Amino acid sequence: MKINIHAPTIRRKEMDAVLSCLAEDRIGPGEQAKNLVSLAKEKIGFDYAIALRSPANALRYALEALNLEDGSGVAISPLSPAYYVDVIQAMRLQPVFADIAEGTCVLSAETLQKTINSSTKAIVVHYTLGYIPNMDEICGLGLPVIEDISCSFGSTMLAGEEKLPFKSNALFTILGLEERDMLTAGGGALLSANARRDASVLRGIKVLNEFALPDMNAAMAFIQLKESAKNLQKRADIAESYIRSALRTRHKRLAAASDTVEYNNYCFSLVLETGMKDVEAYARKKDIVVENAFTGSIAASAFANAASASGNADEGLADTLRAACPAACSIALRTVIFPLYPRLSGTEAEKVGKLILTLP
Repeated sequence: MKINIHAPTIRRKEMDAVLSCLAEDRIGPGEQAKNLVSLAKEKIGFDYAIALRSPANALRYALEALNLEDGSGVAISPLSPAYYVDVIQAMRLQPVFADIAEGTCVLSAETLQKTINSSTKAIVVHYTLGYIPNMDEICGLGLPVIEDISCSFGSTMLAGEEKLPFKSNALFTILGLEERDMLTAGGGALLSANARRDASVLRGIKVLNEFALPDMNAAMAFIQLKESAKNLQKRADIAESYIRSALRTRHKRLAAASDTVEYNNYCFSLVLETGMKDVEAYARKKDIVVENAFTGSIAASAFANAASASGNADEGLADTLRAACPAACSIALRTVIFPLYPRLSGTEAEKVGKLILTLP
């Protein structure tokens, strides 16, 4: 039986929660979303949050809250989700592409300093593949920062000998609830603010029902958030076995960008020394699906579109990214991810581990 690259964390409890909404005719925004926000406040820690229908909605509201002038630049990584560009441009703002730190897949204060100029008015930091950069340094650049923890939820930071949920000084935080996020609720997002001043801005937003999180999604997310410790431990156990296999291959793992943050094992990735197609073909023979780690990113989308049509906007974007972000472009097409999710069985994880060990 084929082992898929991703699988939502849906068990009996999640099914029961959704069925309860259906049985009680509660499928639109309502009490379940409020319950989710309350639990998230307890688990993550923030002053206030709103529950929205998509991460794109959350990014739009967060940028609106910054009250930026038309034409202002917003610094992002080319390994961020492709929808970032659509949202930024729809708001009459300009995406400013900053490169990643060498050996990692995330931005750094140093790479941002090389990119930002007088027209850059904000930074959106996507914690790509769950990796978190040094946010103290990035927030210290003097620009408002929005962080996206959709892939990094569950990460912890060291405080002496104690491990605490990771928190940064970003003004606004996006927690996606999409199929490939850490909390797989089939769609939605929470937009939160840590400081009371920023929270007051969110409190002033009137969210229309069409942009609010439906109760069915909220109910599923609530259960997954409640069970998150168990799911995170399952990910850690699987990742440990993969690491042992990877140590015996010639392919490299991405480096952690912060010494004080413990990785949440969102995925298991390798930067390949061989071609992506060769590895994908080899995995198919073993009935295992692997894929480019940055599928759906700005860079991957630009390269794919540029390859399929000449002379269009995407070809120009691909050229821009190659010139401005060589480190990101270098790993964008040669980093692969392997199946790693809580519903993966022990037998399946063992099979993936053997695949990693014998990669061409």
